[in-house]
Amino acid sequence: MSRGLNKVQIIGHLGKDPEMRYTPSGKPVTTFSVAVSRSWNSADGERHSETEWFNVVAWGNLAEICKQYLVKGQQVFVEGRLQTRRWDDKEGQKHTSVEIVANEMMMLGDRRDANNNHTQEADLSSAENGSSMAEDEFPF
Repeated sequence: MSRGLNKVQIIGHLGKDPEMRYTPSGKPVTTFSVAVSRSWNSADGERHSETEWFNVVAWGNLAEICKQYLVKGQQVFVEGRLQTRRWDDKEGQKHTSVEIVANEMMMLGDRRDANNNHTQEADLSSAENGSSMAEDEFPF
């Protein structure tokens, strides 16, 4: 029996503040977008760059942590799996969206732009991995 693998890791900057809502059963879900840029030199020596945008979805405790601590422009590491969603809008048009369902998130870089003049890194995993952090365990 063969096994599959669906694992994604990205490092980029948040395009806007995270948005959190709750499912009808009360489970928190937070969404945010991450811009990942890359640059390269072509054969003729010309510098090129491009930015890829990723939609990220976090559930449960990780959703609450993302909403509480992430802000637009902040650098972040996200690990999770790719998921494709399909739906029909009110006019009957079919839509498809590919998103990263996060199971780990790490705040990177200098948060001076966000709030404080502290440099911080915190590895925050979702409850799905069996880990949870009390608020007083955060290094900031």
